[in-house]
Amino acid sequence: MSKPQGLAAYIAVTAAYWAFMLTDGALRMLVLLHFHTLGYSAVQLAYLFVLYEIAGVLTNLSAGWIAARFGLTSTLYAGLSLQVVALLALTQLDPEWAIGASVAYVMVVQGASGVAKDLAKMSAKSAVKLLAPKGQGGLFKWVAVLTGSKNAVKGLGFLLGAALLALAGFNAAVLGMAGVLAVILIAVALRMPSGLPAGRKDAKFHEVFSKNANINWLSFARVFLFGARDVWFVVGIPVYFYAVLSDGTEEGNRAAFFLIGSFMAVWIILYGLVQGMAPRILGAKSRPEGAIIADARRWAAMLAVVPALLAALVWWAGAPQLWLTVTLVAGLLVFGALFAVNSSLHSYLILAFTSEDRVSMDVGFYYMANAAGRLLGTVLSGLSYQIGGVAACLAVAAVMLGLSAIGAGRLRQTPLAPQG
Repeated sequence: MSKPQGLAAYIAVTAAYWAFMLTDGALRMLVLLHFHTLGYSAVQLAYLFVLYEIAGVLTNLSAGWIAARFGLTSTLYAGLSLQVVALLALTQLDPEWAIGASVAYVMVVQGASGVAKDLAKMSAKSAVKLLAPKGQGGLFKWVAVLTGSKNAVKGLGFLLGAALLALAGFNAAVLGMAGVLAVILIAVALRMPSGLPAGRKDAKFHEVFSKNANINWLSFARVFLFGARDVWFVVGIPVYFYAVLSDGTEEGNRAAFFLIGSFMAVWIILYGLVQGMAPRILGAKSRPEGAIIADARRWAAMLAVVPALLAALVWWAGAPQLWLTVTLVAGLLVFGALFAVNSSLHSYLILAFTSEDRVSMDVGFYYMANAAGRLLGTVLSGLSYQIGGVAACLAVAAVMLGLSAIGAGRLRQTPLAPQG
């Protein structure tokens, strides 16, 4: 594999991944806001995303083996194709169906979208280890570029989804996204350069489970890191802001859609930008890798403080007020910046801990933990909000971040796998 070929393949994979994540972010906002306006409760909204996250757990567990067996291009194309099918299927939803039938149908379609998302993600993240330019601090830099840019694009997708819902309606928005993604899939399939490895026939499924203690503890920390985000992000904060911002009229609903979509977009874009800057924030180029492991412990503990303070503030304030909403927005943006550094550290460490011959399987296992965290957070988001409002969501997030810090504390400063 020559370097130019490898770099060209890296760029092609990254571009396809960006396109996918734009539709993924837009679809989440479309589904959440559309069904909330139809009268779905917080728990019912959470159910819409449960199968999406369950599919992510199962997909990541098997996707690493599939990629090792059949090659990374196969999993990338499968992910893009399945997302097109899922988008088209959503346009067949009949508003005359009973709520139970609609929930079940959307859950199944979202499950297919979850499979698609994690096939594409695993392909892109594994490609970084194999294709990115090497050099001092090179792995941390390029994984930060991929993850940071991906989340910035997903943030734009949130804003796009809210805008399309308000301006074009649910079906037209979903159909348009399916068409654009299909064109991108065809273009990538026709023009994909060489550089991604083919599969190996002797890959065994049991190899997915790592014997590396650092990878296992990092995956444990990842479960609770992403659970702590989604416990307020998926249902709690959007529904809370909708209650504060909408007056129940059609114009009020549209304004609320734009404001909620804008906040979610800004949060994700900030998250992506800080992820991209994480190597510079941490001075990763001039620091030994053992110090980066210590960073993972310290930054996890710092992050846990933010939702704990916000939960206490919301509980003390009682009823929603303008100053409280402004403070929540500011506090959650601080959460996003700290969360981005934590996430970037994890994304670097999983690639540093693994070896090139195990990369797709270790990355698949790690993102299975990521999906398990999102599943846990999604379920608890609806339940927590139903029981105690946004204060309960934030309190649960603080507890989960404490568990994530414990997992990061178990990482050992052993020699890391070579960067290539």
